[in-house]
Amino acid sequence: MSDLATEQSERSEQPRPTGPGDTGFARLAMVTIDCADPVALASFYGELLGWETRHVDDHFAILDNPEGGSPLGFGRVTGYRPEPWTEPDGSKHFHLDFYVDDLDEATAKALALGATEPAYQHGRTLRVLIDPAGHPFGLAPLE
Repeated sequence: MSDLATEQSERSEQPRPTGPGDTGFARLAMVTIDCADPVALASFYGELLGWETRHVDDHFAILDNPEGGSPLGFGRVTGYRPEPWTEPDGSKHFHLDFYVDDLDEATAKALALGATEPAYQHGRTLRVLIDPAGHPFGLAPLE
């Protein structure tokens, strides 16, 4: 057996690391949210989260996660239509949930940034709001 074949054989016999994130074969690069106006939506979430803008143009914007995690992207979609969250049985494609220190204070700040609060709420501890592009997101106390 050649040296290369022996080395490959020895590597394949070694146990694979099993720590967090070592079992998959892909890593999350970014979460991208479809919308009609990526600049406006990036501005909304940048203010909500306190994240800096890495890139912005008419078609796409990216916010960097200061904790080193995956960034948030916002992409323009022609003919974008908001998800039907306002209907109790409405489907949604995704939603983001955020921990906050004070639920009422965080809700007031998000509303001041342009979020809206639908009449329908499905829980007591999670408050659902709608971002300016019509996507639902949740605020929950950190406790």
